[in-house]
Amino acid sequence: MSQPTIDLNSDLGESYGRWRLGDDAALLAVVTSANIACGFHAGDPTTIRYACKEATRNGVSIGAQVGYPDLLGFGRRFIDMEPGELTDAVLYQIAALDGLARVAGSRVTYVKPHGALYNTVVHHESQAAAVVQAVREYDDRLPLLGLPGSVLLKTAAEAGLATVGEAFADRAYTREGTLVSRREPGAVLHDPGEVARRVVRMAVDGEVIAVDGTSVRLTADSVCLHGDSEGAVAMARAVRAALTAAGIRLRAFAVGVDHR
Repeated sequence: MSQPTIDLNSDLGESYGRWRLGDDAALLAVVTSANIACGFHAGDPTTIRYACKEATRNGVSIGAQVGYPDLLGFGRRFIDMEPGELTDAVLYQIAALDGLARVAGSRVTYVKPHGALYNTVVHHESQAAAVVQAVREYDDRLPLLGLPGSVLLKTAAEAGLATVGEAFADRAYTREGTLVSRREPGAVLHDPGEVARRVVRMAVDGEVIAVDGTSVRLTADSVCLHGDSEGAVAMARAVRAALTAAGIRLRAFAVGVDHR
């Protein structure tokens, strides 16, 4: 029987100038995939280039974390963009990050929407199609990382793109399998032990307990650890240790990098 595997991803490269967010270097020693900001919701050229360099040095897959042009709101506010405009914005972001990744000796190997765009394309057909169109035009070999059952992954699969379902280590779920809004109390979890046990359950049993106590089935090949959460590094280390103890190997989904 083959050993079960899982990918750990984190949102990185989100500092901006003198405003510092997260500890990219520490997280890149733990995760297997890095969703690196592309300058629209967060990140500046120096921060993004550093994240690409450190990801490459650690053998971590680089993904383009594309979002709305919303630095002030950290990409967490919906923008009613025309599909063509959104496609162009996503193309711009993938290309910019890929350039810096290639200078670092790597490349972009997948795409993941950020924040409000991530939540919007769970249901919004035209914006989901716009994101898919951008990935197809840039490189149709790039997988799209998103919420299982979302319109985004359905549209991507119909367009012939590879899709990867994602679960969230530190976010609360509704009984419908969507994320509880950050505006709601308890939407973000902070206890490393609780989160680690939760991720093992996701990886082994394919389920998570929703906020109302119901069991929700999950089909996820990657688990997200938010790099901007309080105690993110401790949480990431606890999750990795718990998965290893449970006999689950960490492996990047995009390029087959092993982290034994």
